[in-house]
Amino acid sequence: MQTSVTTTTTAAASALAPEAAARRRARTAPRGPAGTGPRGRAGTRPGTPAPARTAPRALPPHAVFAERLLAVLSGERPVHWMLGQTVGEAYEQLVRLAPETPLRSGGARPVLRRCAAHPPRTGVVEAFASIAVGERVRAMAFRLERGADGRWRCAAVELDGLHARVPAQSRAGRA
Repeated sequence: MQTSVTTTTTAAASALAPEAAARRRARTAPRGPAGTGPRGRAGTRPGTPAPARTAPRALPPHAVFAERLLAVLSGERPVHWMLGQTVGEAYEQLVRLAPETPLRSGGARPVLRRCAAHPPRTGVVEAFASIAVGERVRAMAFRLERGADGRWRCAAVELDGLHARVPAQSRAGRA
């Protein structure tokens, strides 16, 4: 009888052996080259739920446009880069300001220091920005308007109080 018990135990053990061996291999298997190991964050076990990810916060439209205008007024981008992002006289104002702007310096790239906005009414934002150009700080003001398609477009630009007014004859030529 002892032999039959031993045989039964051995048979049961051999039936469970592949499953136990597989579990043991899974725990002790080397990870191999990068990317072949279990997926997950470092320090977590595979199969544990990852913490919820938050989407990166989108910049407000006035901050986005401040960077775009800075790129054009510093000469980093051409004026026509703003064609679809302007409305009314803003494009002509940029055409007049860009070649003469003091933001085109031979030194360091101008840096946007601060940008803030005030919405006078729904669909309109009036914003200002301070720009560091080397040791000097410059001011820029601009107006954004939301179109029927929901996109923001620049409607006016001023730099250090310099108005790039469009002459009356060029406005009459457009109408």
